[in-house]
Amino acid sequence: MAQARRRALTPAHRDGRRRLGTLKTAFFFFASICAWYSGYLLAELIPEVSLTSAVYSIRSISEKPLLKAPAPKRQKCDHWTPCPLNTYAYRLLSGGGKFKYAKICFEDELLMGEKTRNVGRGINIAVVNYMTGKVIATRHFDMFEGDNSGPMTNFIQSAPPKSLLFMVTQDDGASRLKEDAKKVIEALGSKQIRNIRFRSSWVFLTAKGFELPAEIQRENINHSESARNRYSGWPAEVQIEGCIPKQPS
Repeated sequence: MAQARRRALTPAHRDGRRRLGTLKTAFFFFASICAWYSGYLLAELIPEVSLTSAVYSIRSISEKPLLKAPAPKRQKCDHWTPCPLNTYAYRLLSGGGKFKYAKICFEDELLMGEKTRNVGRGINIAVVNYMTGKVIATRHFDMFEGDNSGPMTNFIQSAPPKSLLFMVTQDDGASRLKEDAKKVIEALGSKQIRNIRFRSSWVFLTAKGFELPAEIQRENINHSESARNRYSGWPAEVQIEGCIPKQPS
């Protein structure tokens, strides 16, 4: 059948097909020449430096490190937020276990702690002049060995008027704490001094000769309980922090 059709084609039809094939070949050749010439013109018109810069810019986008948010500014005594103007920043931290030392920080100055080498077992006390913000004295009183309850009572009573007193425990602050000392601390506003037990974590802020604002955090306590202790034989440390208004000028 197909052979019969091929025989049926006239010489004119065969000639037309040859011309169509020739035209397709010529068109393809012409299109290739145009494409090559267009690329040549584009390369001549655009400077090589610009092309290189563009390629480099695209590559560098993926290579540049991601921008990081700036680190938050450190606040006085490691507060999360800054204290208002005309206030003192404070932070009290009790000891925890054998190796976490108590700390007393005031206006970003470490008054007592491991780095200052003036903190010890028992009750640690720092006295600060409220008017100037300057430290007056720091001492620790061992409440596990020796008779130091009386000297601590005298030290507290000797603090001058217009003083801030900061008290924190390290290890044990209760075993040899006597009634006279409890009365003096209780008179200064402590609600927990009579509840303090062996190795209780305790912190206390008070003022002598004036009243602190009622909203200021002044005291915290945590007792040693074998089933709940964070450390072997010791409870977790406790802390208080805040801002004390300065004396109006």
